[in-house]
Amino acid sequence: MTATGALVARYAAVVCDLDGVVYRGPSAVPHAVEVLGSLSMPVLYATNNASRSPHDVAAHLRELGLACTPDAVATSSQAGAWLLADRLRPGSRVLAVGGAGVATALAEAGLHPVLAADAAAGEVQAVLQGYGPAVTASDLAEAAYAVEGGATWVATNTDGTLPTDRGVAPGNGSLVAAVERAVGSPPDLVAGKPSPPLYLLCAQRLDLDPKRVLAVGDRLDTDIEGAVAAGMDSLLVLTGVDDLRACLEAPSHRRPTWVAPDLRALFADPDDTNGELALLADAVQAVHAARDVGTASDEVDALVAKAESVVGNAGHR
Repeated sequence: MTATGALVARYAAVVCDLDGVVYRGPSAVPHAVEVLGSLSMPVLYATNNASRSPHDVAAHLRELGLACTPDAVATSSQAGAWLLADRLRPGSRVLAVGGAGVATALAEAGLHPVLAADAAAGEVQAVLQGYGPAVTASDLAEAAYAVEGGATWVATNTDGTLPTDRGVAPGNGSLVAAVERAVGSPPDLVAGKPSPPLYLLCAQRLDLDPKRVLAVGDRLDTDIEGAVAAGMDSLLVLTGVDDLRACLEAPSHRRPTWVAPDLRALFADPDDTNGELALLADAVQAVHAARDVGTASDEVDALVAKAESVVGNAGHR
């Protein structure tokens, strides 16, 4: 059960990022499973990863201990297919570039996925381009041919890099950039974060106004910027990519509503003026306000030190 005064009680549902928030690779982030598993409201898991299907993602979450079904997972592939289904007739042929999750999302949306190997057999009305570890130069060429022929081009996401256990690899944004360079223009639409469609798809599934949904993520340039664009409040947890310093330096379109060391903040009381959640929110807002008006650097540094002290104290819990 959720306490009445808890942060999460201010919202009707949570949309949660995965990598860096719920898990890192195969392992769960500390406190994530117990917190998310104890929420008494709907939780959707929204990921820019277009290569895996919702069934695969849900299976991974169940392995970690979360009772998750595929319909609780929203991928950027699904958001891209959702955008195209709103613009094309049912059964329209769409070139699917990327992992298996891209073609699956198109089929579920009532469209006809066409693989690159079969693209020469007939015209396609659109291209949905997502990441896949087996994407080839031939796949990218087919995407370019289709776009040059007038097909609507939707990118599932434009993340430039993809963290792996061996280091940083080119992400879907790098593959999209290759096609963009060939055709001379960017995609017509981008479905994943920081663009709003993925979050808006989640709100539609929940049958809720985005203002009643809390978005949780670890990246300012995707999770938080996307939430701002979609009109959702957001919680940045410092368990993944971006740290407090990055948050304090963020421009207005990447500023979260709340900041916390980890997901346990969902059960914290924002009205407790002596609590970590309220103290950190005040400290972060003070730094942003000071920077916005051009406050002297030594004064800003003092405010930054105060915010870092709040996070440091929280780390000793």
